[in-house]
Amino acid sequence: MSNPLRPALVLLIALTAVTGLAYPLAMTGLAGAIFPAKASGSLIERDGRIIGSHLIGQSFTGAGYFHGRPSATSAADPADATKTVPAPYNAANSSGSNLGPTSAALAERVKGDLDTLKAENPGQPVPVDLVTTSGSGLDPHIAPESALFQVPRVAKARNLPEDRVRGLVAAQVEGRLLGILGEPRVNVLALNLALDDLRSQ
Repeated sequence: MSNPLRPALVLLIALTAVTGLAYPLAMTGLAGAIFPAKASGSLIERDGRIIGSHLIGQSFTGAGYFHGRPSATSAADPADATKTVPAPYNAANSSGSNLGPTSAALAERVKGDLDTLKAENPGQPVPVDLVTTSGSGLDPHIAPESALFQVPRVAKARNLPEDRVRGLVAAQVEGRLLGILGEPRVNVLALNLALDDLRSQ
């Protein structure tokens, strides 16, 4: 009578080799050959330095830059490893805030952001994605309306005509995928890099 474990072990080893080693290596190699930039993380390089990725947002706080969505990501507190501290766009700890609609902390944070934005651009409705976080906390995009809302502040801080900054935003709008999937959006890092290039001209 043959050992019934032998075929099971052979099958386990074969499937592990194919699905756990050969297939991932083949797909990684194929992706690297066909889409080298995307397979490497869609990194953005300037003057020989990697300054970010098209896929992960960054925290911009200066008046002369467009700001992205709020981010609820955190990191370990350097003073106490059992606690966390806010660390916007921390790719090592992608997460939402887990605060629900009845949360007093969430309501207070949103109200504070709304008050700041209303003071920045009085009389204009505040786009919702400027006060709400994404599920990952890493979203690099904002709606075109959110970028346009920030034009007066950025133009004033950079001493540029608003029409010129508005034109820059329009040039950075990415359309729907295949014309039907998703919503028009603006990559905040790409927009701010274009803004810096505009200033240096």
